[in-house]
Amino acid sequence: MEEIKVFAPATVANVACGYDVMGFAMKDIGDTMTIRKIATKKWVIENGRGCEGLPVSPKENVIGVAVEALMKAYGKSIDFGFHFYTTKNIKPGSGMGSSASSASAAVFGVNQLLGKPFKKKELVKFAMEGERAASGAAHADNVAPCLLGGFTLIRSYEPLDIIELQYPDMLYASVVHPQIEIKTSDSKKILKKDIPIKDAITQWGNVGGLISGLAKPDYDLIGRSLQDVVAEPIRSKLIPYFKDAKKAALNEGALGASISGSGPSIFALSFSRKIAEGIAIAFNNVYASNGIMANVYISQVNAQGTQIIS
Repeated sequence: MEEIKVFAPATVANVACGYDVMGFAMKDIGDTMTIRKIATKKWVIENGRGCEGLPVSPKENVIGVAVEALMKAYGKSIDFGFHFYTTKNIKPGSGMGSSASSASAAVFGVNQLLGKPFKKKELVKFAMEGERAASGAAHADNVAPCLLGGFTLIRSYEPLDIIELQYPDMLYASVVHPQIEIKTSDSKKILKKDIPIKDAITQWGNVGGLISGLAKPDYDLIGRSLQDVVAEPIRSKLIPYFKDAKKAALNEGALGASISGSGPSIFALSFSRKIAEGIAIAFNNVYASNGIMANVYISQVNAQGTQIIS
């Protein structure tokens, strides 16, 4: 195989209570990347639509950093390099896993072109290095669901232990992306370094409740557990009309709503397409009525993750 084209989905990370440990992949919303072998032994990054302003230097782009980590682990000499051409539908700074999509697509595609020396789950640690370059922290709550699909839990980072969770087929996500940018590195800096034990206990209980609610499935339990007392109270201050958008989603029947990743995107979960569509309309109305452009998405959970499309 000399060339491959892959799709890497957008993701919702944290999922309210699961800061840096939970995430899920979305359907039909994501980035595409064409990777081909080239004669020169180097990485060439070419930015396509949606990549405006992103660096093309392999040392500064998450693609190059993630692939470098993979090749170091591969440990074999090759007599070719790679050319990467990306079309981004996930805007950087949207809170929908833009950097994770790029890093995941790159390591997945290169692994295929090398003859699949690594299993899909093993690719997560390489994509995490791309996240480190983007945000200063090698978190996996976006890259794990992006690569593996479905709903994932990072049970441990040292050693890395990723759990693929059960979830109901009829779970829908409505996501609104107000057209402002919040850098993940900036949103991490404003979080408190210490958490009161009362808040920690509440958060632990909600994580356990959410996992149990997804597995049963118990939609009422899912809704009760979609509560974040750690990051949302602080990060929501960076998102205009967050409280209005969350209230509008709940009024339309959402199980719960919170910040997608580091924001500014906001997600809401529901158990039917009809409710998800009503939430999407409500989200759009909040921002349109306040003169802010926003993109709205409706999606079920993507079970495949990053995959070959041609």
